[in-house]
Amino acid sequence: MSPTEHLREEEPSQKSPPPAEPRIALVHDWLTGMRGGEKVLEAIATLTPGAPIHTLFHFPGSVSQALESHLIHTSFLQRAPGLRRYYRHYLPLFPAAVEDLDLRGYDLVVSTSHCVAKGVIPDPHAHHLCYVHTPMRYAWDQERAYFPRRRGLIPRLRGLALNRLRQWDVSTCPRVDTFLANSSFVARRIERYYGRRAEVLPPPVDTETFSPAPEGKSPSPAGEKPFVLAVCALAPYKKLDIAIQACQRLGLELRIVGSGPGHDELARLAGPSTRLLGRVSGEELLDLYRGALCLVQPGVEDFGIAPVEALACGTPVVAQGRGGVLDIVEPGVHGVLYSISEERGDLEVEALCRAIDKVRQIRFNLLDLRRRAEYFSTPQFLKRFRAFLAQGLQQGPEPISSSRAPAPNEGAPTTRP
Repeated sequence: MSPTEHLREEEPSQKSPPPAEPRIALVHDWLTGMRGGEKVLEAIATLTPGAPIHTLFHFPGSVSQALESHLIHTSFLQRAPGLRRYYRHYLPLFPAAVEDLDLRGYDLVVSTSHCVAKGVIPDPHAHHLCYVHTPMRYAWDQERAYFPRRRGLIPRLRGLALNRLRQWDVSTCPRVDTFLANSSFVARRIERYYGRRAEVLPPPVDTETFSPAPEGKSPSPAGEKPFVLAVCALAPYKKLDIAIQACQRLGLELRIVGSGPGHDELARLAGPSTRLLGRVSGEELLDLYRGALCLVQPGVEDFGIAPVEALACGTPVVAQGRGGVLDIVEPGVHGVLYSISEERGDLEVEALCRAIDKVRQIRFNLLDLRRRAEYFSTPQFLKRFRAFLAQGLQQGPEPISSSRAPAPNEGAPTTRP
C-alpha cells in the first residue's frame, strides 16, 4: 500500500463531525400550578421542545401537560417534609436550593424568575437569558405590605432573613447575561435594585380564546344590571378592599374572581353587592369579561394579564395609573387611569369611584380595545422571544469587564429600600 493510498483511506476519519445541537436548559422557581409565570414558561417551552426544566420543586400533575411532558429536574427541597403545604416556609433555603441545580454542559440557560431562579449557576461558557416577572416583591419594595407586623422576635428574625436574601439577590446578578422584563415598570425596578438594564418583552396573552361576544349575541343576559369585575389573587397588595368600598358607594355589583389568603378578610368586608366567585372555569371567565362594565385594578401590578384579557373581550379597564398597566392602557382609549395623593383611606375609594363613573360616560371603540390586546398575543411574544434565543446562542457569555458593570454594592450588605 502506497503512502498516498493510506492517506486516502484515512481521509474520511479526518472530516469534522457535524456541529452538535446546542443544549438548552429551562429554569423556573417552582411548579405548583398554572399561573401567569407558568403560562410564560409554557410558551417558551414550545420554542425549546427538548429542553429539560430545572426547578426547586414540582407537584406532579399541577401544571399543563405541555410542561409535564418535559424532563423535570428538582432540587433537594423536593424531599422536604410538609413541602406541599408549607413550601413558602422554606424560603431561607431557596438560594441554596437553586444553586444546587446542575446546569453543567448547557450552552443556553433560560430562566423565568419571580423569586430565585435568576440565581442559578450556569456553565462558564453558557449564555444566561433571564425573564424577570418581578424582583422578589416581599424582599424589596413590598415587604411591609406582605409583613405588616414589625414588632416582636419573629418579625425581627424574618427581617434579618430578608436582608440576607436581598444581599444574595444582588450578588447573583453577574450570573445573568441578558435580562428581560415583562414591563417598563419591572425594567425600572431591575435597574434600581440590580444596577442592570433590561429589555422589555410583555408576556403572552391568549387573545384567541379571550375575544368579544359573537356579533348579534348580547354578552349579558337580558335585564342583568351592570357589574364591575376584578380578576386577581386575593392578596393584600391587590387592594380589593378599595374596590369593594367603591362599588358599594356606587351601588354597583362587584364580582371578584380569584383565590388566596385574603379571602376571609374580603368576605368580612363584602356586602350584598359583592360576590366572591373563587376560581371559575375558562368559559365562565370569558362570559364575565364580556359582560362586565369594566375591569378594575386598584393595586399596582408588575404587568397584569387580566387587563389585556379584558381588552381582548372588548371590556375597558379602570386602574390605578402606576405599574405595568401604563404599558397596556392609554387613558380615554382603552379605559381610565386614576391617581391618588395618599395610599390609604377615603381618597383611594373616592378616586376609584370617580374613575368608574368616568368609564360609564365614555363610548369605547371595540376595535381599539381589541387591537391593543392583540399587541400582547402569544404569536407576538413567540416571535420576539425567538430572536432573543438566537441572539443568546450566538453571543455566549457576556464579559463583565468589557460590556457591563457589576451591580452596585455587589456582595455588600443591602439595606431595606
